[in-house]
Amino acid sequence: MSDRRSAATADAAKPTGFDIDHALVIFAIVLVDVLGLTLILPLLHIYAVRFNASALEIGVVVAAFPAAQLIGLPVMGSLSDRYGRKPLLIISQISTCIGFLMLAFAGSLWMVILSRLVDGLFGANLSTAQAALSDITTEEQRTQALGITGAAFGIGFIFGPVISLLMLEFSDELALPALAAAGYSMLSIVLTQLMFRETLPASKRSSAASSTIARSNVLSMLRYLSNPLLIVPLTLLFAQQLIFFGFESLLGVFTLNRLGLLAQGNAFVFIYVGIILVLVQVRFLGKWSRKYGEAKLVRLALALLAIGLLLLSATPQQANPLYERRVAEQRLLDKLPSSAEAIVGRFAISLPPQEGKGFGGFLWLMLALTPLSVGAALIRPSLNSMITKRVDSQQYGRALGIGTSFTGAADAVAPLIAGLIFQQSGAAAPFLVGGVVMFILFLFSLLVFKIKLTDPTLPAMSVS
Repeated sequence: MSDRRSAATADAAKPTGFDIDHALVIFAIVLVDVLGLTLILPLLHIYAVRFNASALEIGVVVAAFPAAQLIGLPVMGSLSDRYGRKPLLIISQISTCIGFLMLAFAGSLWMVILSRLVDGLFGANLSTAQAALSDITTEEQRTQALGITGAAFGIGFIFGPVISLLMLEFSDELALPALAAAGYSMLSIVLTQLMFRETLPASKRSSAASSTIARSNVLSMLRYLSNPLLIVPLTLLFAQQLIFFGFESLLGVFTLNRLGLLAQGNAFVFIYVGIILVLVQVRFLGKWSRKYGEAKLVRLALALLAIGLLLLSATPQQANPLYERRVAEQRLLDKLPSSAEAIVGRFAISLPPQEGKGFGGFLWLMLALTPLSVGAALIRPSLNSMITKRVDSQQYGRALGIGTSFTGAADAVAPLIAGLIFQQSGAAAPFLVGGVVMFILFLFSLLVFKIKLTDPTLPAMSVS
């Protein structure tokens, strides 16, 4: 009798299946959150420049959010494991909204920095949403489910910066994008309160005493990082994000240098990348993960990213058919500095000649971006799914919080490293270096996923 009762309890604890309606609610919440975030990201250094910030101070503004997330995300993840996803999701969204309002009404540089620290310490929206999706899926479904948040990110990163730039096109008021971002945060709070159903019932929550969560955070983080089952996907998560975000932050100046593309042309490029990201994550990711497993998808993604970056670095300098050098020169003079340029100095961007215009360079760019975009669509959901399979279900929030803090740390330094390489070695150099490093990571993944790793406290790593 007791055996039957135990079996029934175990069955009840398992996810009952992929609830598409619930997943769509989480998709909508993440999308709204990302739209708010991406309204602000391209303008952070401009908020700092408004207060005559030095290069070092601009660096502090840009790095404040990911630095705070390194501390805050694992703690917030642990709290969501203890008290449930919904209350922590709402707390995260409220703190994000407060951070945006502080930024909108900031009267000094320290207030700008404080606004980013508040959002970084308590804003665990994405990792909590990922943990919620992990709660309601089986291991076979998890990569597909986590791809939903990736698709939301892809759409948000297409439209958020466009909305932000359009706002500044018609108004010089920097408070406007921050207020719009706060509005998106308020909308996500309403969506969460009205539509989100708790995914972690009390019976499945962590039994750790809440008073010890923050105190044990550093020790638990060190334990995760010392475990070979987790250090591999976490290292790959950080390294690929460092390279990919460097690519993303410099793509606009690279296409200006190679093809003479201005804002409208670059908007088309980012839309193309976003469409591939969403298509792969919604249509193919789940099917491929069930057929091949996360390890093979990670290898494939790293190979595709390496190929795409190497092809991108070889893009010929040929102006697009609509290019007018005189207009591009004027736009170059009027262009606001990127966050990397604000710290390391302006990039010397040579424009393509007026003669010899054509589609060759543009078609090469599209060719390079295709494998790069497919690889980007596969890599993060696969690695995050791999992480969840290496921890107990009561630690999803903490583990995914650590993973998200790793990608945040990469986002903080990637534009600066890529910008320095661009400045010192030319426009193609960051992508060439990134492609070579991605290929090394691919070789590393071939080796490491062949090793059977075991740990007495965690499930063994799948090597299929």
